[in-house]
Amino acid sequence: MLMKTCCIYCIGVFSMLFLIAGISLVLSNVFPRLVQSMVKREVVLENGTEAFEAWENPPAPIYMQFYFFNLTNPLEVLDGDRPAVVEIGPYTYREYRPMEQVSFNDNGTKVTAVNTKTYIFQRDMSRGPESDLIRTVNIPALTVMEQFKDSSLEANLISSYMRAADEGLFTTRTVGELLWGYEDALLKALKTFKPDLDDVFGLFYKTNASNDGEYLFFTGQQNYKDFARVDTWNGQSSLDWWTSDECNMINGTNGASFHPVITKSEALYMFTSDLCRSLYALYEKDVTVKGLAGYRFVPPSEVFANMTVNPANAGFCVPAGNCLGSGLLNVSPCKQGAPIIMSSPHFYQADEKYVKDVFGMAPKKELHETTIDINPLTGIILQAAKRLQVNVYVEKIPTFSQTGNVRTVVLPVVYLNESVIIDDVSVVKLRTIAVEQNVVVNIPFMLIGLGIILGGVFMFLMCRLKVPESTAAERQPLLSS
Repeated sequence: MLMKTCCIYCIGVFSMLFLIAGISLVLSNVFPRLVQSMVKREVVLENGTEAFEAWENPPAPIYMQFYFFNLTNPLEVLDGDRPAVVEIGPYTYREYRPMEQVSFNDNGTKVTAVNTKTYIFQRDMSRGPESDLIRTVNIPALTVMEQFKDSSLEANLISSYMRAADEGLFTTRTVGELLWGYEDALLKALKTFKPDLDDVFGLFYKTNASNDGEYLFFTGQQNYKDFARVDTWNGQSSLDWWTSDECNMINGTNGASFHPVITKSEALYMFTSDLCRSLYALYEKDVTVKGLAGYRFVPPSEVFANMTVNPANAGFCVPAGNCLGSGLLNVSPCKQGAPIIMSSPHFYQADEKYVKDVFGMAPKKELHETTIDINPLTGIILQAAKRLQVNVYVEKIPTFSQTGNVRTVVLPVVYLNESVIIDDVSVVKLRTIAVEQNVVVNIPFMLIGLGIILGGVFMFLMCRLKVPESTAAERQPLLSS
């Protein structure tokens, strides 16, 4: 009887211990921290790790889609009317972007590499062939006119040649030519006087089967937040195109990878050579991609806001003090002087003026916003879409009759949608990690549950133990009578 009572009280003691231990572990957050600590150690750029393999050769298929804006009223535009465009696309390419020339240094804390990108046309995923014709602004001619507009003699000679060669403000070219390059007659003529001038022009000329320079990345060995963060690009730790040190900073990763253990309160920084600048994205909402939970991050409107809205962007006004409206970025300093203006597609989040200046613009958040969906524990990208629009600053140049009476306008040429969604093999791996995470994180709750069960058993046994005693006490008077 004594042994039985001791066992019952032991159950009660263990019940209390499990409850106290479980509640303490929940309050101290020990197991979630343990899981995060393990992931931080494993997600590092080091030979043999899964993180390195995914960084070196991304397993998920990447697609680049181009949507062109075909100008429908060129003669009216030269007379001063509002441009009217029709969106034509997509023209889809499969993108391969392995890291090459990989070399570790500084005791494995940094790694150099070039990110070679190759684009293969996908006819079955495209509106038409690369031979489709697009009418748009003549960017080489406009660039030349802008460069020589203040020199009367050169301007007259160039204008005369353009009339003889039937070169105007607008041109009709194939999709393939506009993207990857074509020999331009005007540039070829100018090359006679400037031998170092390239007479081939294309919006993405020399970018296919090529790279944008050498990167030096942190491996994340010393600090998990430095995982894949860019230290230098082409040997430089900062840029020199902009007019402030802040705007010339190289911040964050190259946008293809992010550090593990991401919180909703942090900003994700990225450097993109397409925009010649760094930018950041903020948490927007929780999402689910192929059954995996993630956080959606998007660049806020402040990233491309005018300096009156965001004073930190004053350095992006080039020349200094020459600022465009919100939503636009003048990248001519890093595009060999071409009057290229970058924005979101259809001038999404830009000043309403730019939307109204061109007939055919219809900005929509779900179609034209850049988004990044990330697994917060591992930092793996579940789904992403980088959306950018290439525009040209068009204005009347008195020294060139080819510009007619054209109104000053930011004319859209093409926008791109570079998208990726996690592959099925990686989904299985992440689901396994998620299950393991749930098991470890829920250990304190299991202890609490076990404590409650043992507590119930203890109460039940205590009641059973007291019932016979009370029954015996009631029967004692009957026996004595």
